[in-house]
Amino acid sequence: MPAVTPEDLIRPAIRALAAYHVPDARGLIKLDAMENPYGWPEELKAAWLETLREVPLNRYPDSHATSLKESLREFMAIPASAGLILGNGSDELIQLVILALAAPGRVVLAPEPSFVMYRMIASFAGMDFIGVPLREGDFSLDLAAVLEAMGHYRPAVVFIAYPNNPTGNRFAEGEVRQLIAAAPGLVVVDEAYFSFADHSFLASLPDYDNLLIMRTLSKMGLAGLRLGLLTGSPRWLDEFEKLRLPYNINVLTQVSAEFALRQPALLDEQARCIRADRDTLLRALQVLPGITPFPSEANFILFRTPAGAAERLFAGLREAGILIKNVSGAGGLLRDCLRVTLGTPEENRTFLAALAAAL
Repeated sequence: MPAVTPEDLIRPAIRALAAYHVPDARGLIKLDAMENPYGWPEELKAAWLETLREVPLNRYPDSHATSLKESLREFMAIPASAGLILGNGSDELIQLVILALAAPGRVVLAPEPSFVMYRMIASFAGMDFIGVPLREGDFSLDLAAVLEAMGHYRPAVVFIAYPNNPTGNRFAEGEVRQLIAAAPGLVVVDEAYFSFADHSFLASLPDYDNLLIMRTLSKMGLAGLRLGLLTGSPRWLDEFEKLRLPYNINVLTQVSAEFALRQPALLDEQARCIRADRDTLLRALQVLPGITPFPSEANFILFRTPAGAAERLFAGLREAGILIKNVSGAGGLLRDCLRVTLGTPEENRTFLAALAAAL
């Protein structure tokens, strides 16, 4: 009998996918992944390490992360009536939602371009994904098109990144509310960049039975901890909890996240600096010839390059020791576009100088 092969057993839809690529950033100024560029002062690191000294690594972590959930509720003012589930980053939470809803003929819908994991995880789960294009020019929500698509496809879940990635803009609040009210299924508002925007739907959770809010601590300087949260009606979250693997939040993440949440002044100051640096970088990009930056309420800026120049500029920046994100290959509204994450002021100046030289 011939040996079994992956082609014999792996679903064709899975074999047709490409693994998510994370570029090697060693030796480069890393401005490609929306990370917070600021670390902690040495005295705070010492206190954190002292806390970790007491962690019993020979024991499993609290499967429900009870203490961490209490800290998150207080830090983010999560409504007392809302349920709360934690994930190994937002990716795991997206996967939990989609797996729970997956069934033949069901659809996941989102405006596009947006976070690639909505489409990828829908494919993993065998669900159809419908992307509704944003408006050309300002990447605003085409509300009429989304409402029409919802009426036609009846999606089980709609994902709305707020602000949006990779465009950086925040959709009009009133339009998002219309979308939530009209949705035939769940609506997940992904507030990964809540630290850098002035608006949130968190306080609106009691107003909508079909609304869930997703957040992550990654953009707050804790990307290495991989901690995301999903909150909303317990009726939904109790079902998703059945799919969550036990001990998905390790003990080092739980203890470290709790420690970080006890430093609100530091976290707020870092977010304030990133916002100010964002405005400075946006103004500097606006005066570069051939560069069209788009307003952002996140910790990154998307900008359009001269026609056909994105690949050359991306390569030139990498040769200069700077890694940003080349999104031009996605085509459509992102053709000729690059995305840069806010770094430290010195890193931002180095990036600008290298971009000007490449131009």
